[in-house]
Amino acid sequence: MTDSDPQPALEIASGYAFPGPALDLGALLWDGRCLPDAQIRIPLGMLNRHGLVAGATGTGKTKTLQLVAEQLSAQGVPVFLADVKGDVSGISAPGQENDKVRARASEVRQEWTPAGFPCEFYALGGMGHGIPVRATVTSFGPVLLSKVLRLNQTQEQSLGLIFHYADRKGLELVDLKDLRAVVTFLTSDEGKSELKGIGGLSTTTAGVILRSLTAFEAQGMSPFFGEPEFDTNELLKVAQDGRGTVSVLELPAVQDKPQLFSTFLMWLLADLFHDLPEVGDVDKPKLVFFFDEAHLLFGDASRAFLDAITQTVRLIRSKGVGIFFVTQTPKDVPGDVLAQLGNRVQHALRAFTPDDQKALKATVKTFPDSPYDLEEVLTALGTGEAVVTVLSEKGAPTPVAATRLRAPVSLMGPVDPAVLDRAVERSPLYARYAQAVDRESAYEKLTAAETAAATGAETASGPAGAAGAGAEGRGESAAQAPGAGGGRARKAEGEAEENPSVVQQVVGSGVFKLLARSLGTQIGREITRSVFGTARRRR
Repeated sequence: MTDSDPQPALEIASGYAFPGPALDLGALLWDGRCLPDAQIRIPLGMLNRHGLVAGATGTGKTKTLQLVAEQLSAQGVPVFLADVKGDVSGISAPGQENDKVRARASEVRQEWTPAGFPCEFYALGGMGHGIPVRATVTSFGPVLLSKVLRLNQTQEQSLGLIFHYADRKGLELVDLKDLRAVVTFLTSDEGKSELKGIGGLSTTTAGVILRSLTAFEAQGMSPFFGEPEFDTNELLKVAQDGRGTVSVLELPAVQDKPQLFSTFLMWLLADLFHDLPEVGDVDKPKLVFFFDEAHLLFGDASRAFLDAITQTVRLIRSKGVGIFFVTQTPKDVPGDVLAQLGNRVQHALRAFTPDDQKALKATVKTFPDSPYDLEEVLTALGTGEAVVTVLSEKGAPTPVAATRLRAPVSLMGPVDPAVLDRAVERSPLYARYAQAVDRESAYEKLTAAETAAATGAETASGPAGAAGAGAEGRGESAAQAPGAGGGRARKAEGEAEENPSVVQQVVGSGVFKLLARSLGTQIGREITRSVFGTARRRR
C-alpha cells in the first residue's frame, strides 16, 4: 500500500502483515474500492484456534470453505469437509477458467492456476457416493444416540444406565439390533430383576426407549451403525506429494436426516479427541475440521450435550485440531462455544424482517470495534465478499476487514457421479470399509442364552446341565465350568432368595448365568467412556 491510501485502511492492512506462513483470503475493501496491495490473511499456526464461517444462503460460504481447504491442503494440512448439498466434490478436480474467475483474480491480485487436490470421499453407512462410514453403537455412546433418538433428559439418563449395564456385562452393542435386544431383555420377565439392580431405570422408560429405537430403525437408520467401524485416524493422512488429504463426507443422500448426520460429525470429533495425543501449540494444525450446518447440531440439544460440545471444542485445540463451524448467523452457536472461535469470516446478512434485523445487530456486537459501520457493510456485501477478523501470530484479534475473497483454483461445483464412484473404488480404504460385517455381539449372545435356557427347561437339565455341556465343548469338566457346583450351588441360590442383595439379583437369573458362561473373560472389562459417552477403548 502507499501513503496516499486512507489511514484507516493502512492500519487495517498492517494488522495482516504476518511474517510467517499464512493462508491468503483476499484483498481489503474500503469505501467501495478493492485495495489489492492490502492482502487479508490467516496465520497457519492459528488455524487450531477454531473459527466461524457465517452468512445468508447464497453469499458464498461454500466457496470460502473450498478456498481455505485448498490452501490448507497445499501446505500439508489434512482437511475434513461435510458436503451437505453435493457441491464440494469439485475440490478434487482442476477449476475452469472463465471471465468471472479472471476478473476476480485480477481484482485481488491472485495468480490463478487451476489445480485439483488429493481427496477421499465418504458416505454415512454407504448411503451415497463414498466409502462407508459406520460407528458401533457402543462407540457412539448414549449421549449422542439420545440426540438422534430425540430422547428427553430423563430418557437420556436411562439410556446411559442401559449402556452401563451392557458395558459391564461384556455385551458389545455393534448395531441397533444389539441395543434393542438388551433393552428387550431388561424389560422381559427374566430381566426385570437385573433392571432393578442398575439403579433408577423404570420399565416404562425402557419401553419408551425401545419404541424410539424401533421407529428409528423403521426410518432406514440401521446402515449407519455397525462394523467395520471407521477409524478417524484416516482423516489425518497426507498424500505422497506432501499435500494434506481432503476428506469429503458426501451427505446429499441423507440431507433429510439432519439430526443424524450432524450428530455423526460430533462423533467423529469426539473420537479424534480421545485418540490424539496432546501437542500444544504447533506450527500448523494436524487437521482442520469444517462443521457445516452447525445450527443442526445445537438445535434441541440437552444441557449435557452442549456442555460436552463446549468442553471438546475447548480442549481439542491442544491436540492440534482446528474446528470451523459453518452456519448462517453467529446466534446459531451457543455463547460458550462462540467465545472460543477466534477466526471469523462473516458473509452478507439479510435484514428483511424484524428477526433478521435483530440477528444483524447481534452479529455486529460479536466483532471488535472497527472504523466500519458494520450494520451497513454486512447488508451490502456481494457474493464472495466477507467481513474478516482472525487471530494474529501473537494470539491477538486483527482489525476487522471487509474483504473481497479470492477464487478457488479447483472446480467450483460437483464432479460427475461416475468419476466420483471410480475415485472411491480405487481408494485403498474401499476394501477395508465397503463390506459390512455382522459378528457375534449382544443380540447373538442374548438369543443363544435364551434358547439354551428354554432348551434346558424343556429337558429338565437346568442351568447346571447347560453349563456342563458347554464345559465339555471347551474340554473342561462340569465341576470346572463356571456356575457348576451341584447341591452347593442350589443351596447358595436358596439362601440368596431369602435375602437377595443387588448383586445376587443381577446374577441370579438363569439367562444371565448362561450368558455369563458364553462371555467368559469379557465380563468385568467395563468400557471407559468420555464426557460425550463415547467409548474410549477401541475394539
